[in-house]
Amino acid sequence: MSVISIQNLTRDYGRRRGVFDVSFDVSEGEAFGFLGPNGAGKTTTIRHLMGFLKPQKGACTINGMNCWDNRAEIQQTLGYIPGEIAFFDDMTGPEFLRFIARYRGMKGDGRRKELLDRFELSPTGRIKKMSKGMKQKLGIVAALMHDPAILVLDEPTSGLDPLMQSRFIELVMNEKERGKTILMSSHMFEEVERTCHRVGIIRQGDLVTVDSVDELKAKQQKKFIVTFENSKAAEAFLKEDLQTEMLTHHRVAVTVGDNIRDLIAAMNRYPVQNITAPNQSLEEVFMQYYGGEQA
Repeated sequence: MSVISIQNLTRDYGRRRGVFDVSFDVSEGEAFGFLGPNGAGKTTTIRHLMGFLKPQKGACTINGMNCWDNRAEIQQTLGYIPGEIAFFDDMTGPEFLRFIARYRGMKGDGRRKELLDRFELSPTGRIKKMSKGMKQKLGIVAALMHDPAILVLDEPTSGLDPLMQSRFIELVMNEKERGKTILMSSHMFEEVERTCHRVGIIRQGDLVTVDSVDELKAKQQKKFIVTFENSKAAEAFLKEDLQTEMLTHHRVAVTVGDNIRDLIAAMNRYPVQNITAPNQSLEEVFMQYYGGEQA
């Protein structure tokens, strides 16, 4: 059952900016990663889901409700961390959390204390004097303290130090185990790789692929490290019609796609001591779709 559904979503800002005919679904209990560099269309897509933008074409629904027509109801019931969190800067942290609780009609504090303890946050001062990291933690607490069944997370660890990033990843994994439906946009490949089963990659407003993390890795080019008995053999191997790179005097990196038989045939002509295949990260898969562009 699809909880989040985006069908043929289009918003054209001109000069190839926006999103174009984007379609994907997120099933109940699934964690879905949404990857792309700045300006690719991730935040624009998420803003349509939150009802901040009306589609020029297509539609977005959450739990069967149109995200534009039912935006007030949807915003009250899900957990949303925006890419840039807007606060009432003259409020203190506790005042802001009480305001959010009243807005949602919460009875009691929900998970507020648990989340404050997890992220070691004591938000007693005014928000305008808080660091970026403290503000991000406050935004996380505000988004999750009512224990929503659906999480929409746009670059959720921006501004957090490595320890707090790790704690957030653990939190998302726990929420996934509890059956939450999660859409997470991130530049942190480790976050997506550890927490998400499926991934969508968006480039210049076009959704270029949607697949499981394992399938994406399996389909892409693979790198092998070949160790030869001597440097002469390694240097000769570099002249083969393969994509190679000398690592040391005896070791060569080889990148192959669907030409694995060519690699096997070439290795049979040389004294090979060992061959290894390092695990391919999701970041390497992502960069293949972007042709080496920086995310």
